[in-house]
Amino acid sequence: MHTDNKPRIERRSAVLKLLANRTSDLLIVAGLGSAIWDVETAGENPLNFYLLGAMGSVVPTALGLAVAQPDKRVVAFTGDSELSMGLYALATVGWRKPKNLVIVCLDNGRFGETGGQISHTGVNLDLAGVARSSGMPSVHQTFDAGEVDNLRDVMLNEEGPVFIHLLISADMPPVNMPIRNGQIGLTRFREALLGPSALKE
Repeated sequence: MHTDNKPRIERRSAVLKLLANRTSDLLIVAGLGSAIWDVETAGENPLNFYLLGAMGSVVPTALGLAVAQPDKRVVAFTGDSELSMGLYALATVGWRKPKNLVIVCLDNGRFGETGGQISHTGVNLDLAGVARSSGMPSVHQTFDAGEVDNLRDVMLNEEGPVFIHLLISADMPPVNMPIRNGQIGLTRFREALLGPSALKE
């Protein structure tokens, strides 16, 4: 929750640090708005799967992908409001416990897509607490930009499911929009993950 006056992390620089020198087999699912723009700014990659208009679907999609691809590391980048639309998914992650799944929540306590109104995490919702109570074994929460480098190591190496809760500032970085055609994005992702033969199904 954003209920104090502590300094916050700048979101874009944090995501760039987390994705620096990205490994070739890392699969990313990112949610609408700034999470997508941040991941896209870190580098165009066909193994990025963007959910441009499916609010609340990032964690369920990443969970399904992690179960289907147990030998791949799957990272979900989501905002606090997007995640709050699908809180039940955290309980499912805590139940299934996929070892290869990481959830990175960029929490600015705002509804960024609709004008920056205060969101639930700005008042009474502690998403790290929800993750813990859902049975997730590894939960990290910070408002300190100096901890992001350590969290990169956690994201890449710690046995999951992992929940990383970054308390970020409400500042909105510039928009960096990827391909907006969902079918093109899906086709590109499937081919990069499964090879050209996947497109013949």
